Amino acid sequence: MTEELLEYEGLEKIKIDFQYLVTLFKEMLISIGEEDLAAGLSFDGGGVPEKIDVSNEKLTQALGICFELLNLAEENAATQYRRKSETKFGVESIRGSWGETLHKWKNDGVDQNEIAEKLREVKVVPVLTAHPTEAKRLTVLDIHRELYLLLVKKENPNWSTSEKYGLKQEITSLMERWWRTGEIYLQKPRLEDERNNLMHYFENVFPEAVRLTDKRLSDAWARLEFSPELLQWPEHFPLIQFGSWVGGDRDGHPYVTAEFTASTLRLHRNAALKMLRKQLFELAGRLSFSSYLVSIPDEFLNEIERSAKLFGSEGQKALDRNPSEPLRQFLNLLLLRLDHTIEGNYSLGEESYFRSAHVLLSELRKLRKLLIGLNAIRIAKQWLFPLERMVMSFGFHLSKLDIRQNSAYHEKAISQILAASGAEDSDYAGWSEEKRLDFINRELKSNRPFLVVGTSCGTEADNVLGYLMEVKAYVDEFGSEGIGSVIVSMTRSLSDLLLVFLLLREVGLQDAHLPVVPLLETIDDLVAGPEILSAYLQHPVIVRQREARENFTQEVMLGYSDSNKDGGIMTSRWNIYKAEENLSKVGDELGVKLCFFHGRGGTISRGGGKIHRFLDSMPAGSMSGHIKMTVQGETIANQFANRLTATYNLEMFVAGTARQAMTTSNETKDERLYETMDLLVNLARHTYRKLLDHPNFIDFYTGATPIDVLEQSKIGSRPVHRTGQRSLDDLRSIPWVFSWNQSRFNLTGWFGMGTALGEFKSQHPDDFKRLAILSKDWPFLKYSLIQIESNLLNSDRKIMNEFADLVEDQRTRDELMDLILKDYDSCLTKVEELMGDSVASRRISKLENNKLRNDALQVLHEIQIEYLKKWRELREKDQEQSDQYLMELLLLVNVLSGGLKSTG
Repeated sequence: MTEELLEYEGLEKIKIDFQYLVTLFKEMLISIGEEDLAAGLSFDGGGVPEKIDVSNEKLTQALGICFELLNLAEENAATQYRRKSETKFGVESIRGSWGETLHKWKNDGVDQNEIAEKLREVKVVPVLTAHPTEAKRLTVLDIHRELYLLLVKKENPNWSTSEKYGLKQEITSLMERWWRTGEIYLQKPRLEDERNNLMHYFENVFPEAVRLTDKRLSDAWARLEFSPELLQWPEHFPLIQFGSWVGGDRDGHPYVTAEFTASTLRLHRNAALKMLRKQLFELAGRLSFSSYLVSIPDEFLNEIERSAKLFGSEGQKALDRNPSEPLRQFLNLLLLRLDHTIEGNYSLGEESYFRSAHVLLSELRKLRKLLIGLNAIRIAKQWLFPLERMVMSFGFHLSKLDIRQNSAYHEKAISQILAASGAEDSDYAGWSEEKRLDFINRELKSNRPFLVVGTSCGTEADNVLGYLMEVKAYVDEFGSEGIGSVIVSMTRSLSDLLLVFLLLREVGLQDAHLPVVPLLETIDDLVAGPEILSAYLQHPVIVRQREARENFTQEVMLGYSDSNKDGGIMTSRWNIYKAEENLSKVGDELGVKLCFFHGRGGTISRGGGKIHRFLDSMPAGSMSGHIKMTVQGETIANQFANRLTATYNLEMFVAGTARQAMTTSNETKDERLYETMDLLVNLARHTYRKLLDHPNFIDFYTGATPIDVLEQSKIGSRPVHRTGQRSLDDLRSIPWVFSWNQSRFNLTGWFGMGTALGEFKSQHPDDFKRLAILSKDWPFLKYSLIQIESNLLNSDRKIMNEFADLVEDQRTRDELMDLILKDYDSCLTKVEELMGDSVASRRISKLENNKLRNDALQVLHEIQIEYLKKWRELREKDQEQSDQYLMELLLLVNVLSGGLKSTG
């Protein structure tokens, strides 16, 4: 069997499984009296079904469920494909996997000791956020998970006829529950709802995904016959930790209070401790070594005795529970210490509780040392290893909470603080950069705060100091492990970063060494970033931090969303690529390791797409081995809802990071290539800005997309606009992308490139030919073009025109549609030219995927456009009737998101 044949089998499996699920869904509908609705559901590519005698509401809901069934069928088929591929073609056949990575290194002649050393330097941190792109209700997500597990269960070829029938009944019953539940939020979700959703992943998904990802690495290591001694204990493996923004991200999110931050930090801690207690208890159940059969060193026995005496009667009970079983006694006493930690009972001194996760880890390593001494290495690897890894990954904090706020908000806060302190000149926002730096540098020489504790200064200052005081309270009691980074959105100058240290000083956090991180979001900020970073790393405050910490790493966050909105997709990607290179150069020159934090969204426009492609397309030499990356909105469920998919995506992330960390930068820069890309990008940005800077663009945008519906949506807890104003600058990047996707323009993922490539080819034909060659060999260009093409294939010219017809001013509509469609046509043609082969021969899976969805999507868009017209006509005249249309439009937004597998 060839890989092409296996891929074809996978596509056929999707169709077969999907038709099976749709058939069961129709049977369920018929059984509850919905025969007409069942008859109208056609997903066989035979065209749009004729008008059926059912309400649009029911048809929309039914098609939405069918789309989700298709998504589940695709996910399961992908898992089965990977299994078969590994079986038939070896572990190295899975693109981006540990098998492929280790196989490549071995073939390249990389020494196994160098590989082992590199693995120990890798640290990856997926950071979950709650941006408003998850349109599905949490209850429905649970139903999706249940149905996926039943679909996996169906794979067993050994079921009897009665067992198959029982499975079919389970699936049908679950579908009826789903049908009667409804898909969308009828009320806007609370922050608590978003936090609870993330807690599910931290507690129930990631611990197992980490374990299985480790197993994937160790299995591939063994299959490729590397030395087992180099990869056997937890510290030999890449470090996987997790982060969260829910409860800490307050950039334009007024509902994240200081109290919510405090409760989130404690919720994380309590969950982590309970999770560890459960695993520690289970480990105690496994290690039933008898002192009559195993000789335990006196030193270990004496330690058990000393610890038991410290706890008095509680300690004696821990011993008496398992007489003659010293390993269980040791673990019972660790459980006792953990209970004291959970209860906050510190009365017996530091030996009676765990000051930090590191203390627990050192105790577990004592146990490992004992097991190795007893030649029970297999037992240590099987049962102790997972607990040690859990402590390393989740600590006592579960997930590191990042604190994010906008630089402009900090400016308002310090102005209010200065005014309250009696300063003569408190207009900080109006100061020059030179004046700001003089002021900050002078103030940083002192530990004196500006205000007496409890002084109220104004909304912004009270908010900033309020949540920083809660961070201070947490750090004082539990240490700083649960705090991630203090991120400054819209970092535009050195003072934006240094100002944070004054705010930290104000609450007594000046010595906590919390990482203060720039977020470079716009094109201009990405260009200015290296200069800002250089000055920052050489500032006395950071020099002291560098000297105080042996493994100092500076985090730099890169924004994919605002840079895309600012300049278009290729402008954004190329400027981020160059920023990574230039920032890395600054770090190398100053001897500072950088950790890039990639603020990716779910869609390609906002940095999304396959993780291994994303990592491979980074500039060589820019990956230190440390990386953070946001996982946003619906992407969380898409990547991590189910165990095997979660493991696959985590493996792609960790293996891809290690692979990229092994690459080194080229000694000589290809100046001609950079000139070519700069020229191409400038052409693309010119066309992109021509659209956005058109005097009537906002009128076109608000007419030709359902942005006004998204403004009313119940998807996320945060507002669509940062300040409540309707303007392009104020609009968040997520609804910006979401609205263009809903109207099938998808122009945030391609617009500008068609005209640019056409002009570039006519002006520089030889360089165009070189780009065609580079599109095969240079990952950055190759994957950028693939992603642009994917967005083009997801667009629909017919539906674009139908949405454009909603724009009232004909001249504006004609002008801008002419600009958009010319670029669209040129982009399809020119990308195909660069890639060499036709879309039909290269993108079989993508085209088959679209074919299964297109007819139903056409039906939904017709309803959406009809209702959008009626809602816009009625919203100022008849509130009650317009609200009914709005509810249906919100359902359509959700259903179309499932059909398109994309929001914002």
